[in-house]
Amino acid sequence: MINMKAWTITGPAPHTLADLKLTDVAEPTPGDTEVKVYVRAVGLNPADYKVIAGSNTTPRVVGMDCAGEIVAVGANVTNWSVGDRVMYHGDLRRAGSLAEFTVTTALSLAPIPSNVSFEQAAASLCGTLTAYQALYRKANLSEVPTVLIHAGGGAVGLAALQFAHDLNLPTIATTSARKRPLVERVGADTIIDYHQEDVTAAVMAATDGLGVGLSLNTIGGEELAADVERMAYNGQIIAIGDGMPAHLDLDSKALGLVRSALGGVYGSNNPTEIADLGFMAGVVGQKLATGEFDPVIDRILPFDDAAEGLNILQRGDNLGKLVVKVD
Repeated sequence: MINMKAWTITGPAPHTLADLKLTDVAEPTPGDTEVKVYVRAVGLNPADYKVIAGSNTTPRVVGMDCAGEIVAVGANVTNWSVGDRVMYHGDLRRAGSLAEFTVTTALSLAPIPSNVSFEQAAASLCGTLTAYQALYRKANLSEVPTVLIHAGGGAVGLAALQFAHDLNLPTIATTSARKRPLVERVGADTIIDYHQEDVTAAVMAATDGLGVGLSLNTIGGEELAADVERMAYNGQIIAIGDGMPAHLDLDSKALGLVRSALGGVYGSNNPTEIADLGFMAGVVGQKLATGEFDPVIDRILPFDDAAEGLNILQRGDNLGKLVVKVD
């Protein structure tokens, strides 16, 4: 048995980040429809520490977003080869990517263009694909609506702003003063400081009292109910954040509400939907290659500092994506 280094959680839940340890575990072997990846970079996400909190698998390797090189392919994998540079958003039910090697289904892989770094690719997955799914898979864009993007300085928000520009949609972004420079970096037509301004009043002022045709709501809960007042008649709310409010008046403005999330794709066992993760990642990879997409990386951390990176993320001390480089 050959061992490798990996960041793991052991023992029964609940866990904290203090329980995350760099340990030796056996290198994985790919199944017939899988590939083995030499991990070169991992993008960190809030979902990582949420998974850690509830993990009962022993030992559980953590990490979702991976960029690396294929070092072995399963017997039934015909469209990927050893040496291919790939990126993918992983399946939370599998061992994760914060390791020297990992195994994943071949369905959701995307190629990394030659002029894109592993770090850029790893930074452009979970939040970026969530935003892509929301705007290109879920949104009704028939009337070119003004789009309200909540938490514009977060990973989903920064990606959504860039995709909205590609779609020629007028944008309104909410953010804090601290993250305003990030929003300004990618651009928004109207920026609302939610600490200093009444969001509803500012949205209505920016839309001449009509409201927005589309809201990407990454907050969830009662903020979804608050969005009703900000919407135009026949508008659409895309719920990305967790939780639904007890009362949500969609009828008065004939509003649509749709959920957007990546988390259940693998659990669906639907190969078309799983492969769409790879398709979306491939589009993002091309945008990285042409300079059309900015992953807004805060910092790149060494592998030994992965746990500290997750602590930074959990505290909210980052300004942009945190990426772990695996050497």
